[in-house]
Amino acid sequence: MGVNVPVQERFFEDYLPGSVHHLGTVSVTEEEIIEFGRRYDPQVFHTDPVKARETAFGGLVASGWHTAAMAMRLLVERYLSPVSSVGSPGLKELWWLKPVRPGDSLTVRVTVLETRKSDSKPDRGIVRSLVEVINQEGDVVMRCDGINIILCRNV
Repeated sequence: MGVNVPVQERFFEDYLPGSVHHLGTVSVTEEEIIEFGRRYDPQVFHTDPVKARETAFGGLVASGWHTAAMAMRLLVERYLSPVSSVGSPGLKELWWLKPVRPGDSLTVRVTVLETRKSDSKPDRGIVRSLVEVINQEGDVVMRCDGINIILCRNV
């Protein structure tokens, strides 16, 4: 079950508990892993393919933050409405479950866990979502429990 309302028109009332959203796929390249690693997470297994072979990963892997950023791009483009999303107070949990490697193809699946109207601001609601990033093998490589503040259509 997914939402039939286009993302550009989506408001709090359109995020239905139990609905599942498939947000598409992103390809992971060695160049992007190294660039992100050098800039934001300069550990050898993110920045040097040769030295990475000597680590516990046995090769180059994406930073978990890079994986989260790739998922965030799809969340912004295909899940969070530009007309109603007003930010996030944070995550309840974030897990990096398996390494992401060059050549991986990642898909993002979001399940709405719960929704509730704000007690203090009646023009908005809170949407709690399970975000799963899945590789081409069907393995969940990242999982997070996120919270978003979404404006209501009917105030």
